[in-house]
Amino acid sequence: MTNKCAITPPSICTTEKPEKTIALAGNPNVGKSTIFNALTGMNQHTGNWAGKTVTNAKGYFETKLHSYTLVDIPGTYSLMAHSAEEEVARNYICFGKHDAVIIVCDATCLERNMNLVLQTTEITKNVIVCVNMMDVAKRKHININLHKMSQLLKVPVLGTSVKDKSSLQRLSRVLDNLTSNRCVNNPPKINYQPEIENAIDLIESAISDSYETEINPRWLSIKLLENDKSLIKEIFSRICLDFIDNSKIAEAIDNAKQLLVENNIDNETFKDSVVASIYAKAESICIQSVTYEKGNYNSFDRKVDKILTGKHTAYPVMMVVLAIILWLTISAANYPSRLLSEFLFMLQEKFTLIFNALEAPPWLEGLLIQGMYRTLAWVVSVMLPPMAIFFPLFTLLEDAGYLPRIAYNLDKPLQKCSTCGKQALTMCMGFGCNAVGVTGCRIIDSPRERLLAILTNSFVPCNGRFPTLIAIISMFFVSTTIGVLSTVSSALLLTAFIILGIMVTFFTTKILSSTVLRGIPSSFTLELPPYRKPQVGKVIVRSIFDRTLFVLGRAVAVAAPAGMLIWLMANVRVNEITLLKHCSNFFEPFGQLMGLDGVIIMAFILGFPANETVVPIIIMSYMSQGSLTEFENIFEMKELFMQNVWNWLTAVNMMIFTLMHWPCSTTLITIKKETGSWKWTLVAFLLPTIIGILLCILVTQGIKLLYLL
Repeated sequence: MTNKCAITPPSICTTEKPEKTIALAGNPNVGKSTIFNALTGMNQHTGNWAGKTVTNAKGYFETKLHSYTLVDIPGTYSLMAHSAEEEVARNYICFGKHDAVIIVCDATCLERNMNLVLQTTEITKNVIVCVNMMDVAKRKHININLHKMSQLLKVPVLGTSVKDKSSLQRLSRVLDNLTSNRCVNNPPKINYQPEIENAIDLIESAISDSYETEINPRWLSIKLLENDKSLIKEIFSRICLDFIDNSKIAEAIDNAKQLLVENNIDNETFKDSVVASIYAKAESICIQSVTYEKGNYNSFDRKVDKILTGKHTAYPVMMVVLAIILWLTISAANYPSRLLSEFLFMLQEKFTLIFNALEAPPWLEGLLIQGMYRTLAWVVSVMLPPMAIFFPLFTLLEDAGYLPRIAYNLDKPLQKCSTCGKQALTMCMGFGCNAVGVTGCRIIDSPRERLLAILTNSFVPCNGRFPTLIAIISMFFVSTTIGVLSTVSSALLLTAFIILGIMVTFFTTKILSSTVLRGIPSSFTLELPPYRKPQVGKVIVRSIFDRTLFVLGRAVAVAAPAGMLIWLMANVRVNEITLLKHCSNFFEPFGQLMGLDGVIIMAFILGFPANETVVPIIIMSYMSQGSLTEFENIFEMKELFMQNVWNWLTAVNMMIFTLMHWPCSTTLITIKKETGSWKWTLVAFLLPTIIGILLCILVTQGIKLLYLL
């Protein structure tokens, strides 16, 4: 290894070096993942923290002196844990076997980030402060004196930016110096008000006299006074010390609490005073080391926020953005979807020729090719192009900083439903895939509110339901328009139906939170990060590999056996009638009550593994064919549907039930995994289904009544 490279993948290095573990911490939206990916490259893996659904990431890299394991802990604003993510971050910084902690900060809002820095330096001295996005700060005319900040914090402070690759090499050199004991950090003590300092001293002296522990006794004294039961329990389990059983420490705790009571400092006042002192220290450090050339450096962000979060403009803008995303997805996905479909079905013909050449039994070719492969081909050709467009667009909004504004806008109506604004983010995730939306509910701190978000996520139509909605809209409502006007009209009508789904989400959430899931909505910290220019290349790669292919893989896994089942039901006959026809006839009366028919109901049931197969199953049933099929254009499809007594009311009910019926199998499996309960999985199945059935019946019978009048 040469001196030219400061960071080398472990696979390249042949020399043995001391192994070190580094914790990578920081607030959300500070570029922590960018630093992690830049250091570790592709040499990383993800998993879950023990006993938690919170994900973690570990990566590996080498410098000239050491081999490092980099642990990316969840983004957190504070070590005073109020959520599973914050609890994981706190526990790893406090008790994890790490050699140093790198805290990534946003250069454009250092004062807020400094809170986490000061809390961390109270626990451990081995801290490096990485002030990220220095290029963005420069554009905003923010000057940061890194040397002065390092003097005040008495720990290494260095600046980084995505474009400055040499900054990562500087970080590796500072890390080597710190882990090799070449530099000694001595972070400043945070001074609290005199009464609190006296109380802390009582406990700190007792702990120091009784135990030798790696945990900072001063910080431990503060936490014992805060009476954070979850943290105290964690301390007992991690270091096997029960301070309450030690008479000297127990007496010191009692005396300290009595001292606070005598000075009119209760538990809440104590916590508020501690937090206030930390923020005062953070403010003091930033005042001395950060200057602004312009008085209102974030004026652009505030001007944009007046539109995107304004009282009268926020909701219209959200609707317009949604309509534009849907229009781009619809218009851009048609051509690649058709090409992919032609390619996959061309391969089907080749596979059939191979089976014929091998003289395979017809039933085997039908089961594997006409059933399994053809279904997979439909799912891939219908799902992949829209997801490859929708997910990057969604991620671009996230990268630009707009998604937190959506959560902010929807926080008030969600508060009225006794839940919190974070549910808005999980709803956005549900547009791509409801299973991803359910997984995203982990960001919600309250178990009650998390469950509310999980149970109602499927009211937002996923990518698999878009094709059915678009097909019905195109056939019965915009078939007279052509070109751009057709896709714009489809996007607007689809937006209207999505808004209906969102309104039903609010209504259902309110009902649940007033009955079986009663509770007071929790508060949460919502950051409105500065607007940034999205990293388009990285967004596309991340969206395709982390979301699109992941979701597609799960859909394919459940669609394969479903394809074989569909083929069997369409080809096995009893009394000269296929099983599919028998089942359709059974559901016919119920379908008529809903303004549909038995074929449509059966198609939804068989589409349980993959919603994309619903329309092809309907066509297959109407044409009495033995495999999934679809027409070349919507006019031929509409003619077939009209021959089977479809009208505009059938189309409306078809869209309503597409919007509101049971989640797909992938989503239900995810719900079971996230909740750990078959009961709540069943509720998630029945809730949208019952609402969809009742709404279809209400619309159908209401229209019939109007015609009678």
